[in-house]
Formats: sequence, C-alpha cells, structure tokens
Amino acid sequence: GTDLVNLNAIMINDQGGSQALQIFRTQRAATQPYHSLTPELPQMHCFERECFEQHGIKPLGHPWLKPIREATNYPFYNLEGKEVHEVGVGPIHAGVIEPGHFRFMCFGEKVHHLEIQLGFQHRAVEKLLLQSDLKNLAPLVETIAGDSTIAHTWAYCEAVEALHGVHVSQDIERVRGIALELERVAMHLAGLSGMANDIAFLPGGSTYGRLRTSAINTSMRLCGSRFGRGWLRPGAVRCQLTPAILAEVEQTLTALKNDLVPINDLFQNSLTVQHRLKGTGIVSQKTAIEMGFVGMAARTSGVALDLRKTSFGELYSKFPIQSIMETSGDCWARAVLRIREIDASLRWIFIALKQISLPEPIALKTPEPHSFALALIEGWRGEVLHYLETDQTGKLSIYKVQDPSLRNWFALALAVRENEISDFPICNKSFDMSYCGQDL
Repeated sequence: GTDLVNLNAIMINDQGGSQALQIFRTQRAATQPYHSLTPELPQMHCFERECFEQHGIKPLGHPWLKPIREATNYPFYNLEGKEVHEVGVGPIHAGVIEPGHFRFMCFGEKVHHLEIQLGFQHRAVEKLLLQSDLKNLAPLVETIAGDSTIAHTWAYCEAVEALHGVHVSQDIERVRGIALELERVAMHLAGLSGMANDIAFLPGGSTYGRLRTSAINTSMRLCGSRFGRGWLRPGAVRCQLTPAILAEVEQTLTALKNDLVPINDLFQNSLTVQHRLKGTGIVSQKTAIEMGFVGMAARTSGVALDLRKTSFGELYSKFPIQSIMETSGDCWARAVLRIREIDASLRWIFIALKQISLPEPIALKTPEPHSFALALIEGWRGEVLHYLETDQTGKLSIYKVQDPSLRNWFALALAVRENEISDFPICNKSFDMSYCGQDL
C-alpha cells in the first residue's frame, strides 16, 4: 500500500575528452530513508533537500536538511552571542522584485551568516506542465523564468523533439543559438546596469540600461517579442528573416558593440568601481567545486563549466564560441565576465547571421511510449535542465525542470560571509539569481 517514487540520478562522465550521459534509477518509498550522500558530496545537498521536500524520503545524516521551496515554519539557523544581532530583509521588498526573505546574522556591520528563505509563490509549474498536451506547453515553459525564456524553451523543444525521434535542421539550431546569445547579451547588460546603480556609478547604470533596450528590441524585431516569447517551438522557430530585417539587426548590433567600448572602459578603469567590487563577495574555486555551482557562478571562480563547449549538440561545435572564465571569484569577476561574454556573444551572432536562412519546420507525430528525454542548455545564468518522461501510451508522465538558481542561491549565501551588510546588494546583483526559477 506504499507509493513508490522513481528516483533518477543523472551523471556526465568525461573519459579522455569523450563525454557520456549516465542515468541511474531506483525506487523508494517515503517510509524508506537512505544514507545521505551530501556529507561526502556537498554538491548533492540541494537535490536531496528537494527530494525530501517533494516526496518525504529522508536522507539520513544530511547536514542541512531544510526546505528548498516551502516558506512556512522555516527552521532558521541561530547564532548565539550577546553582540550578535539579526537583520531581516523581505519577503516584501522596496523595489519591484519577487518575494524572498534574507536573514543576516551580524556582528556589528559584518555578516557572519546569511540564510535565504524562498518559496513564497507556490507556482506548481511542474504539476501544470503535466496538464496539457506535450506539444503545446511552450507558453507555460516561457514563463518558468522570464529572463531565461529562450534557455528554458530551447531545452523544452529539444526534449520534445527527442521524444518524437526527430532531429531539427542546422538552420533551426542556428536561429535558436542567435536567440540564446541575444538573451545572454540583454541580461548581462541588465546585470551590469544594476551593479552600477548599486554602487552609485550612474554612467554605467544609465548606459548599460539603455543598451539593453537595443538588445531586446533586436529580439522583438526578429520574433515580435522583446523577451523572445513565441520564437521557439518544437520542430520550428517563428521569426522574420528578410534581407531588410537582417540588415537592420546587423546595423543595430554593430552600434551596440561600438557603444559598449567607451562605457566598458570607463567602468573597468573607475577607481570607485574597483574599490567597491574587487575583493567583495568572494567564492573560492574550492567552494564552487564542492558545492556544485554552475554557469557564471562557477566560471567566475575558475571552474570551466560551459555547456556550449561540452554539450552534445552540433551547433557550437560547428560554430565555436569563446568560453570566458575569471578566477578571483568576487563581484569584480562577475562584472568583468559579463562584459567579456557580451563581446563573445556578439562576435558569435555576427558570424551566425551571415550563414542564416529561413528554416523549414519539422512535423511532430506521436511521442515514443516508455521513453525519456533530457535536455541541457547553457543559459546566461548557467545550466538549464529539462527532463521529460512518457508512460505506456506516450503521454507525458514526468516533467522535471531545473533552473541554475536551484544550485547557485547558496553561492550568494556563502559569498556574503565576512563582508559588511552594506555589500549585500552588490553581491546579490552580481549573481542575479531567479526567485521564480527557484520557486517552481
């Protein structure tokens, strides 16, 4: 009478430069605990916490078994001491951001510990994804994390196409790549604008913000939406690729590239900017590896993790893109990496635009029964994962989504330690994690 839960573990092995996916499965009931892997593999902590929260299967010996998304009766860590005080921020904030609670344990102005409590929205995205036809989920997928619309929708499309046993053309892949790199450019510009505002560097705040508009308007010119909604669909892309529009896009992006030169130079050479960002919010390479951080949070700490260099698709192997890495692990590294990645993405887009043509859509028939598909896309934050599984009739039975925020929110908590509480806004913006991407 006990319900069994299928637990999947997905591993990527790199053997002599040849990569392979390995997927392991076991069945467990909520009444059957297991010995936690987290003490030996700390990067497992968030996955075991999520599994316990969703299915009640307890990992015995887990050192930090706290809710990932449940905001009620959250067991905060307490620091003892007469001179220790707590500062609570949120979940309702002064700015227009999503709900999240940040509790600082401080000695004077220095932060000894930060605990981040999320899960106030109860979105139930994964349950909603099981309530509609597999091929019609794109409008919902596009809202999983609005600033990563392309990354999530591409992962969804790739997984759906795999379940249907089809491979899309290189033209479709190339358009999707342009969409993804435009999203990366736009969000890095938004991040730089926010960081500049947080340290009162007004030329950067206004200029980077203005240039972000050029990037998202380019997306709108190509697909009709500034955020890329409606652009990607299973087996197809929806966009305008007339010679006139492509010439306009190239002209706009050329102007954007040229306008970036003086503001990047001003930003990076400003002593005020360097003073506020260098040495602030450090995440060491050792910590990044041990905790399993991904994407930008990993690459700014000297960890070479970039799915565009290691993924299993052909797009970036035929059209290579430079993978950027910084080593200082501080807010400065997270700003400079954005600047360098924008430049690399624009160079890649210019190359792709010269070899682009309007792709023909591919018809999808019936998904394979008793099948699963896994898609991994390197979004601007990092690794976006979509796992889909069908039952004996070919109907979708499991849809699992992982935004990089699930793994990287803890990076912010660790980065703030031993910094002053006034450094928190800079650290927070430097990672720019997603609340809604976490609260699925």
